[in-house]
Amino acid sequence: HAPCLGFIDELDAVGRRRRDGPGGVSGEREQTLNQLLVEMDGFDPGAGVVVMAATNRPDVLDPALLRPGRFDRRIVLDLPDRAGRRAIFAVHLRDKPVAADVDLDVLARQTVGFSGADIASVANEAALLAARRGRMDLSMTEIEEAIDRQLAGPPRRTRRPGEHARSVTAYHVAGHALAAVLLPHAAPPRRVSMLPRSDGEEHAWYAPDEERCTATRSELLDQVAVLLAGRAAETLVFGEATTGGAGDLETATETARRMVVEYGMSARLGPLALRSRRHPFPLGGDAVEGRGYSEAVAAEVDREIRCIVQERIAAVTTLLQRHRRDLERVAQSLLECETLTGADLLVLLAGECDAEAREGVLPVASAHA
Repeated sequence: HAPCLGFIDELDAVGRRRRDGPGGVSGEREQTLNQLLVEMDGFDPGAGVVVMAATNRPDVLDPALLRPGRFDRRIVLDLPDRAGRRAIFAVHLRDKPVAADVDLDVLARQTVGFSGADIASVANEAALLAARRGRMDLSMTEIEEAIDRQLAGPPRRTRRPGEHARSVTAYHVAGHALAAVLLPHAAPPRRVSMLPRSDGEEHAWYAPDEERCTATRSELLDQVAVLLAGRAAETLVFGEATTGGAGDLETATETARRMVVEYGMSARLGPLALRSRRHPFPLGGDAVEGRGYSEAVAAEVDREIRCIVQERIAAVTTLLQRHRRDLERVAQSLLECETLTGADLLVLLAGECDAEAREGVLPVASAHA
């Protein structure tokens, strides 16, 4: 068939690293890989045959596949940036009737981290929503709802909690939203909803002002504070927290851990990378992780993580106390509407959240962290 292109998708299915030890070389996968290596060695560079492959797991490929003369050139395809997402939206919406209010730039800003397949799914889901509602075109309402469904699944409207449970959920979500509006380094909320999704939890979606690959210490601290604000609001209003903030607490703890062990953002431990080290498995295969520091350092790491989380929840509780009226206003609006957009929040809080609220209500430095 020369000249031609040979393409192998999901290369890791047959090109995974070979194992040593008893029975390691007799498996079907190892035999397939060996034959593939032999065939690639037989290609004549002048024959006009180019072999390409794709994988999401380049770290598990056998080193023999990556030697010169085989797959010796690697091209990394990252997720699309804002301009790329806008162009992909234009491709998937060009054959659909689109309303005049659809703004591709706004959609591109709201879909940070989406792949081309995710955007295609959003366009199809929006078309389904419009058809169910009897619309002849796709408006921003359907597309934004499709984005929310892609992120967290469809809302579960069949679950009807009691009035007290609804009130607790409303204050929990209001705490997240208010903290995100007030904190100077937090991403502003795009939409907040107290409707449970397919994962059983309510959600808040945030839209950063600009696309970033890095984050500062101040931004991470405000991110932890926003995650803990729901729990702080529950404690402030009802005197105790519920299990609804378990996922937020887990994410906040993980963010604090990364600040200490990966990003070197602890004054006490200094700029050290203390994350786990990977060691090859004795019989081959995937690597196993092991801690690369002593028990004494591990105790310091635990103490630093605890300090960050405790200080952030204490500070965000103080913030919500200072803006208790705003918290009540947002919670009552959620009880009435169940979902609020970022624009709704700004209108709701206009004149109440003054400029000093975004000028360092929470300290960005810590004596321990």
